[in-house]
Amino acid sequence: MALSERQRKILEFIRSFALDNGYPPTIREIGEAVNISSTSVVNYNLNALQKEGCLVRDRTVSRGIRLAESLEELRAAADLIHVPLLGRIAAGSPIPVPEDAFAGESIELTRDIVPADRETYALQVRGDSMIDAYINDGDVVIMQYQETANDGDMVAAWLVNEEETTLKRYYHEGHRVRLQPENSQMGPIYVAPDNLQIQGKVLAVIRQIN
Repeated sequence: MALSERQRKILEFIRSFALDNGYPPTIREIGEAVNISSTSVVNYNLNALQKEGCLVRDRTVSRGIRLAESLEELRAAADLIHVPLLGRIAAGSPIPVPEDAFAGESIELTRDIVPADRETYALQVRGDSMIDAYINDGDVVIMQYQETANDGDMVAAWLVNEEETTLKRYYHEGHRVRLQPENSQMGPIYVAPDNLQIQGKVLAVIRQIN
């Protein structure tokens, strides 16, 4: 049986309250939070949530509500963010983007890797032009959305005229931009500044271990 909107709000409040305080709320605190004046109505919805296996109640104490998840599990879940996996990017010769191979997929990361206030996405690397930066074919790079870059930043660079993208280090050299690979066997790509759009900067790399 699907939860009602009111029951979802109650459950979310209990989770939030438990995370903030380390113990569950009282029935009156739940009612105040979700705008229910009657404690019997709160009780009815708590009973429904218990029946659905979302929580366990001990009616002999005032804060006798225990969620199906432990407090440790709640804290661990609260420390995770979901980064959308948007496609592939070339670490080699540029390739067209976006590729839709990962539509709807995401990667779970902890907030110590990717701060919550960053707008991020993930791309799978294709090619070996960045191997000296320890980014191999099949690895996943976590990108921060931004349209500017400083010299030395590792960026997703969109070549406008070619309609292709590539992962390289960015260097602005007056009338041109140098997109530098991290592979001693490969040379740089030179483009005019007006033929280049920065689509993001690398924040982290997730290695694929074979």
